[in-house]
Amino acid sequence: MINTMYKLLTLSLLSLTLAFFSMTSQGQEKEHVVLIETNMGNLKAKLYNDTPLHRDNFIRLAKSGHYNGTLFYRVVKNFVVQGGSSDSRNAISGQAIGYGKGVTIDAEIKPHHYHKKGALAAPRQPDRVNVFKESDIAQFYFVVGKKYSPEELDRIEKSINVPIMKAIQKKYYTPEKKAMLDTLRAQKKVPEFRAIAEKIKSDIAFEWANNTEKLYMDDEKRKAYTTIGGVHHLDKEYTVFGELIEGFDVLDKIAALSTDKQDRPFKDVRIISVKIIE
Repeated sequence: MINTMYKLLTLSLLSLTLAFFSMTSQGQEKEHVVLIETNMGNLKAKLYNDTPLHRDNFIRLAKSGHYNGTLFYRVVKNFVVQGGSSDSRNAISGQAIGYGKGVTIDAEIKPHHYHKKGALAAPRQPDRVNVFKESDIAQFYFVVGKKYSPEELDRIEKSINVPIMKAIQKKYYTPEKKAMLDTLRAQKKVPEFRAIAEKIKSDIAFEWANNTEKLYMDDEKRKAYTTIGGVHHLDKEYTVFGELIEGFDVLDKIAALSTDKQDRPFKDVRIISVKIIE
């Protein structure tokens, strides 16, 4: 009996240990690295594991050779370098590019992935025709952006957050509530005054804490935007699914190219191949 219980206990502990290591392994899954070879140099990027739809789709397209021969056809100063559209392959000078098959992939927008310089993200159609912010199935862009000063970031935060806070305050601190508090103050009814005032304060704090539209830049994001730069207003709007780890000099060379009125470089930037190297 004792031997049987010992065996059962040993098996249970072994199962728990295996489950733990399995979870740990999944949590620390190695990120895939891709090499984008172009006629202006190579770009090496890693793909995030917490955007699996975009990661797996990019890998599938790369392995199928979809990107081979396509162009970085859109270059916007201090903004992005965009490519991967199938209609850019063998496109003649002046041809409109970027109007592919209209196939999309579900958004995977994560608050901790943001548009710092080198961010790898997916373009999409605007909200008026794409309410769920679904990404283009094949196109991608690298962020170039610009550097922000700390004061600029402060102003950006305030410009977004102050109107949100004012709207929340107006919702709970209504003229009726103000009149009620004024009356209680005049009557010196302290407990009643405090109860209503605290309820208003609590409601405002709760809605503010749960508001998803407010802008908060932590120290890491602020450091990135002030040192290497980026494009802050794209955050929470487009799926960022990776980042450049080598080839920033190549990105800068592409970003510096002269372009036509459609933002297409006069010199074609051709993707020779995209390889999964890790």
